[in-house]
Amino acid sequence: MTEPRVALVTGGTGFVGANLVRKLVNDGWDVHAVVRPGSDLSMLADIEQTIQVHVHDGSTEQLIEIVKFASPQIVFHLASLFLAQHAPQDIAPLINSNLLFSTQLVEAMSVNGVRHLINTGTSWQHYENQDYSPVCLYAATKQAFEAVLTYYVDVARLAAVTLQLFDTYGPNDPRAKLFTLLRKTARSGEPLLMSPGEQLIDLVYIDDVLAAYLLAAERLLQNRVGSHEIYAVTSGQPVRLRDLVETYGRITGQTLAVEWGARPYRPREVMLPWNRGTVVPGWEPKVGLAAGIALMEQQSPRLPETIAHMAGG
Repeated sequence: MTEPRVALVTGGTGFVGANLVRKLVNDGWDVHAVVRPGSDLSMLADIEQTIQVHVHDGSTEQLIEIVKFASPQIVFHLASLFLAQHAPQDIAPLINSNLLFSTQLVEAMSVNGVRHLINTGTSWQHYENQDYSPVCLYAATKQAFEAVLTYYVDVARLAAVTLQLFDTYGPNDPRAKLFTLLRKTARSGEPLLMSPGEQLIDLVYIDDVLAAYLLAAERLLQNRVGSHEIYAVTSGQPVRLRDLVETYGRITGQTLAVEWGARPYRPREVMLPWNRGTVVPGWEPKVGLAAGIALMEQQSPRLPETIAHMAGG
């Protein structure tokens, strides 16, 4: 009987991370999850007893011990703080989450001889389709860590894959994303104030996102990644926001009170998603938008209790 594969996952309490942890467990992996003190583990409630949860105290030394104890064959790094727009008080949390913790993680891997990393980036590192132009400070911190990662790839001989995600969606998503807000609007009848709605949105269903992570993991475990590879997890079929809302209403049979143009576009609004990236070899999205919306609605029985306002539509 072969030993199960061992994964260490950061960001496992978030939407994508929790779904990845669940998929790994179902596929027979031993999973270790690194979380912050006070993290909400509700997204992992059904599998919490089948994984090992490590509460990180913020120190590099303890993270070294966590990685040593877990001894993973691969690290899936999804933890991040996302802010579309920041305020001065957000600087320290953004740097601590997206740069400091990420650097501590690869240092802990280096010390323990753990060589395989899947990092998570964002298409927002490519404003107006440029090789690098950050949409916001969050995207800049993602790029900054990729620069740090280059050092560890060169010196510690890490093999890394960065998956740059676009918009992700699926059942039971607690984030204040578009579909959650549309569902709330449909049930309450209250109008949803939106931007003019001409921007294109690139949506990838959660099952397809997970497939990209697992395919990247296979590349690493089969030693087919020599240094640092960067891939886009894109549908390749962006849709205009107005058309997306119309499609959602048609598929769900709901009347949506949307006030287009009630909000301005954000500063540096992404009107056309990055389309110059390459995908993980062998990967392609299998769930189209209409099918994904139908699956999401069938499997999302309740609205998350706490919903923030989505600035800018």
